[in-house]
Amino acid sequence: MADGRKNNGGAREGAGRKPKADEIRMIELMDATKAPKEVWQKLSELVDDGDTNAVKTWLSYRYGKPKETKDVTINAEQPLFEL
Repeated sequence: MADGRKNNGGAREGAGRKPKADEIRMIELMDATKAPKEVWQKLSELVDDGDTNAVKTWLSYRYGKPKETKDVTINAEQPLFEL
């Protein structure tokens, strides 16, 4: 599938997203090492203790990350393009 063009990732070994099977294998390995129920319990304890990072993690999983917004202000005196 590599077409040999420079800087497109086609020529690099291992470029691009890893196969879904690899991702599933990693999740299974993680679950075998530490049961998800234990991890969520520990996260819950850290949230109860007021750990800021734990609270951020819990909120991100519970409600999702807030949409990122950017304030763009244009100064009318400065031209957008040089003519």
